[in-house]
Amino acid sequence: MEVVIQEEETGCGLACVAMLAGESYEAVRRTAAGMGIRATDEALWSDTAYVRRLLRHYGIETRPGEAPFTGWAELPARALLATKLHYDRGRPFWHWVVFVREPEGPVVLDPAPYLAGNRRTDTEAITPAWFIPIPTARVPEPG
Repeated sequence: MEVVIQEEETGCGLACVAMLAGESYEAVRRTAAGMGIRATDEALWSDTAYVRRLLRHYGIETRPGEAPFTGWAELPARALLATKLHYDRGRPFWHWVVFVREPEGPVVLDPAPYLAGNRRTDTEAITPAWFIPIPTARVPEPG
């Protein structure tokens, strides 16, 4: 899976959808805008519904709810991880990253533009709070 770097300070969710869908950041940003979703909307970084809607648009269905992070070994083959969880005025905010088990081993694909390397294996420095399992096969397109 290829890393997609977020092009907006708050575009980690869009970049993660782009990675999982095999699309460019710009393509996902245009699709999201057409759906009324913008990176500047605080709900994108404190509510999972927007990312789930975008994933569904690209044929990636997710199960309802989030699973608590209990350890790296317990993660499925692919997952959308909520990291850097913090609260502002009682509202949760987080940074989205993608976890994937590749033939070379597990890796975290972090869309943050300020990182020296976005394919991360330094899991001790990453603090996931919870995750959304991502199926490894896409749902067939309707029609």
